[in-house]
Amino acid sequence: MSDNPRHVHPVYDLLPIEIDGFESLAELALDLRSSWNHATDVVWRRLDEELWEITHNPWVVLQTVSRQRIEYVLDDTDFRSKVDALLDARRQTAEQPAWFQHTHADSPLKCAAYFCMEYMLSDALPIYSGGLGNVAGDQLKAASDLGVPVFAVGLLYQQGYFRQAIDGAGQQHALYPYNDPGQLPIRPLRDADGEWLRLKISLPGYSVWLRAWQVQVGRVNLYLLDSNDAANFPEHRGITSELYGGGQDLRLKQEMILGIGGWRLLQKLGISPDVCHLNEGHAAFAVLERARAFMETSGQPFEVALTVTRAGNLFTTHTAVEAGFDRFAPELIELYLKRYAEERLGISIQDLMALGRLNPGDNSEPFNMAYLAIRGS
Repeated sequence: MSDNPRHVHPVYDLLPIEIDGFESLAELALDLRSSWNHATDVVWRRLDEELWEITHNPWVVLQTVSRQRIEYVLDDTDFRSKVDALLDARRQTAEQPAWFQHTHADSPLKCAAYFCMEYMLSDALPIYSGGLGNVAGDQLKAASDLGVPVFAVGLLYQQGYFRQAIDGAGQQHALYPYNDPGQLPIRPLRDADGEWLRLKISLPGYSVWLRAWQVQVGRVNLYLLDSNDAANFPEHRGITSELYGGGQDLRLKQEMILGIGGWRLLQKLGISPDVCHLNEGHAAFAVLERARAFMETSGQPFEVALTVTRAGNLFTTHTAVEAGFDRFAPELIELYLKRYAEERLGISIQDLMALGRLNPGDNSEPFNMAYLAIRGS
């Protein structure tokens, strides 16, 4: 998989990449470490101070300024030296051992997976709502600084979470700015042959293609999935349109993509986490897919696979009240997961629903994602 931004970002053909020094700027712009280590701020201010103050998005600044402006600032010897020094510092930081390597050199932990519905990393990547995203974003930043081997998984939303605006009459309006992938500090995730990595997940009566993206968060890779693939029907392209938007049907599909699709993505990348951290119950379907993967390699039944894999799953919740947990009607779970339970897990849909109920024998009780996460951890 190429790390050269020229080879992985869809808008590079539109940018003046033949300018000497441009790729150094691009490498700095696509690393979100700049969101908490502000050493590179001076670079973007120099390119376009006004746009930088408005957006705080290095990638947008780099795309928006003219070729002449880029050439002009790169001709400045002091500026070019500053860019080279920042790039060297970035690469050295990424390659050098950190706290984890020094303190836990003999640790059996090879890597951990981190699943969350939202991440607050930067204004440049608005795929968050509030507290949960803040916690998730800070944990990735801390993992990067400490050198903890983490691979994170989330969703890329076309509109993200709404932004509140108050008009002159005091009325609130919910605005959904479009997240143009070409203006976000993300890159298509490509396989060894250079092809965009895509997954297919089955839903009742149809399949949905998922595109995979990579976000560089210092030492940590964050992988995002979205359904806005041209191969999908228009209705299905909007599954990942909004964070916490729509009804139960949409939310369930999003959480299947996050948990089931997210674990399959890690497998496709050859990543085998020792620990899977579920930050809130939204990603709880990952425990099912992890058990299914173990069944495939070991030949064991689901009950054994869940018992074995749950030892490596960790669940944290930050809103430990009933209203803070996603619950789905039994008929909705049956519609979307009956075939998965029977054909992939080798269990009945009632057995699956029992994992998400306080009273497993109560067939009228909704399916609670937190209960599934607890029983699978």
